[in-house]
Amino acid sequence: MAEIPAFINYYEGELSQAKGEIIIRGNVEKSVSNLPGVTEHRFNQLQEIEAVLNFLNIQLRKIRRKHFQKYLEAYARALTSRDAEKYVDGEDEVIDFETIINEVALLRNKWLGIMKGLESKNYMIGHVVRLRTAGMEDIVIQ
Repeated sequence: MAEIPAFINYYEGELSQAKGEIIIRGNVEKSVSNLPGVTEHRFNQLQEIEAVLNFLNIQLRKIRRKHFQKYLEAYARALTSRDAEKYVDGEDEVIDFETIINEVALLRNKWLGIMKGLESKNYMIGHVVRLRTAGMEDIVIQ
């Protein structure tokens, strides 16, 4: 858990670099040859973020269960499951953990945007290649 802030900072920095990789410019052949490797690398990074998010959700369920059990078994008066659930939602530990999960989910969503950008780049480069095939040999994207 202590590594989560460093994790988020690292992937925010990588996100900045990844945004530059989406831009189409220069030699088409070079862009086409680099695209599969870039896509694979960035997709793997997205999967790492997804794994951390899944881990955090598992930990949240564990924390919620602990507090839920406390309210159902050790509380001064009998509570319904719904009441205990509402109390659990107000626990500081649960709220803090949900905030962390929200930050990582936002990071994941930004990376999903990068993947969409890479898909779009692949689509656009494919069309440029088709233009070259049709006889427009000197196409360079600025």
